Amino acid sequence: MLAATTAGAAKAASPTVKALLLAVAGGAYIALGGLLALSVGGACPGLAAAHPGLAKLLFGVVGLPAGLTLVIVMGAELFTGNVAVVGAAALAGRVTWSTAARSWALAYAGNFIGSLAVVALVAAAGTLTGPAAASAMAVAGVKAGLSFWPAFWRGVGCNWLVCLAVWMAAGARDFGGKVGATLVTVPAFVAMGFEHSVANMFFIPMGMAVGAPVGVRALLLGNLLPVTLGNIVGGLVLVAGLAWAAHGR
Repeated sequence: MLAATTAGAAKAASPTVKALLLAVAGGAYIALGGLLALSVGGACPGLAAAHPGLAKLLFGVVGLPAGLTLVIVMGAELFTGNVAVVGAAALAGRVTWSTAARSWALAYAGNFIGSLAVVALVAAAGTLTGPAAASAMAVAGVKAGLSFWPAFWRGVGCNWLVCLAVWMAAGARDFGGKVGATLVTVPAFVAMGFEHSVANMFFIPMGMAVGAPVGVRALLLGNLLPVTLGNIVGGLVLVAGLAWAAHGR
């Protein structure tokens, strides 16, 4: 609890420009991880048809753990992780709730900018083609087609796991420990079909960029709104809140 609240207080105290720039980097790192997942796991349609469970595991292991590791090791800002650690600092009385909300808003905005920057880069480079592009379109369509409550609850489950990774990494003393924290939980949420708002800031626009018939309304209101709310509940209640109730008072 102490390591997480200390990290959360430091994040909440970051100047606006610094916090926004680190959030742009964080969104880009997660997007690069998503791109790697599409380029490897998404480019194996035969595996997905024959062994869907293994295909989900491959998609989860190769990509997003690398993105989250970059966020953690490079000190970038990630909205979903900040929900837990900055929330823990607020629960412990080390920052005000208005300061926590400012930190979350800056992280969210910066993450979206960074994610879209990677989408623009990939679209300009033309590196996502063939089965990987088809996978990107399919992923975007499925995510944008979720109804509100399934998307919300998938967001809860996702950030429960992601914030456990961030929480464990905050207490890790070396690079291996931080990597291990991401490898324990990130492949799990991907394989189980949960929803991560920041990852979706990349996956859905990337699918749109290569031809998925998904509109901006479906992106923002159909997916990001319920998933973001679910991510907040998962990180703030199931990770920070539970830790505070057990250890923080």
